[in-house]
Amino acid sequence: MGDPSILEMRFAALFDLLAAPETPRPEREVAFAPGRRFRFDFAWVGERVAVEIEGGLYGKSRHTTLSGYSADCQKYNLATEMGWRVLRYTAPMLNDPENVVRQIERVLNARRLGKPAEMGHTSNPPICD
Repeated sequence: MGDPSILEMRFAALFDLLAAPETPRPEREVAFAPGRRFRFDFAWVGERVAVEIEGGLYGKSRHTTLSGYSADCQKYNLATEMGWRVLRYTAPMLNDPENVVRQIERVLNARRLGKPAEMGHTSNPPICD
């Protein structure tokens, strides 16, 4: 567990600013798998919703090595197996903070109601066609 990255601090500030007052704020650096060192950047433990800020894609980082990427895949797969819904955001995605926050709110609300989230508007361009 280290200091939050600039992107993590940016996300936290934007979420606090844009989220509806009734939307709960996330916990930081949440360990979710007993016996493992895996942590989520942000999590709503009761709803089993997590947010990962993928800042390690922009430069030399453990996330860009084969072993680091493999560890991330293991982490996300284990989280899914344990019933977590993990949302991942990159720096360009945070340029549309309203969309990011509304997506998180839709997923949180759907988890509380026990149904799938409905797809909302996204202004993020598709990565692949």
